[in-house]
Amino acid sequence: MTASFKRKIVRQDLLIGTIITLPSPEVSEILSLSGLDWLFVDLEHSALSVRDAQSILQAAMPKTPCVIRVPSNDEIWIKKCLDIGAAGILVPQIRTSSDAQRAVQLCKYPPKGSRSVGIARAQGYGAKFQDYVASANDEIAVILQIEHMDAVDNIEMICDVSGIDALFVGPYDLSASMGKMGLTTDPEIQKAISHVTQCATQANIPLGIFGISEESVKPYIENGYTLIAVGIDTMLLGEAAAKIIQISDHRQSRRYEEGSY
Repeated sequence: MTASFKRKIVRQDLLIGTIITLPSPEVSEILSLSGLDWLFVDLEHSALSVRDAQSILQAAMPKTPCVIRVPSNDEIWIKKCLDIGAAGILVPQIRTSSDAQRAVQLCKYPPKGSRSVGIARAQGYGAKFQDYVASANDEIAVILQIEHMDAVDNIEMICDVSGIDALFVGPYDLSASMGKMGLTTDPEIQKAISHVTQCATQANIPLGIFGISEESVKPYIENGYTLIAVGIDTMLLGEAAAKIIQISDHRQSRRYEEGSY
């Protein structure tokens, strides 16, 4: 397990990653070799299974830590994703302090939480069981997603919950909850995000965010956000292909200008 990853989050090192949605170990391995600091394995908005996620982790880790976003704040999902060896868990749709407390509890072994004890990949299939259970509570990152106006309204109480390693803002779902879907730069959306930023900063909780491009995340990095996800594997692939097509379009344009048609 990548013990240093949580420490990097807590000390607020700038960590740049991208979202993984394709069930391809090769894609994850390639992205890992690119030098990204982390990978965001998305089980909420993709067709990935826990088995797919394990294959992704096996391809990317230990070189590149993988955080798994579970589909919901659910005991079975969280323990399965932890048992395959995730470096961190990202829990979506946190709206209240009770939601936050539940997520933290499910991510930690007793006495700090209620995570059940299994023997799987994370525990070295039994060979590293004692070492893993002794260190997991301190080394696994618990990241909670703030992506609804209810969470913004309750952010002070959420920040008071012990055991949160980072808050990860979801600007797209937040905009939808405010009736402005996709308008992430709208002043009201930005005001809500600023409120989250202020409260988390006061509580010394690291902040993360997703952006569709490098340009979209730069203002947040300048404002102290350190756990950054840029783009999605499918979009990165599509954008690379589109650039190739532009070469063809340019050649056709030149032929037209030269009277080849």
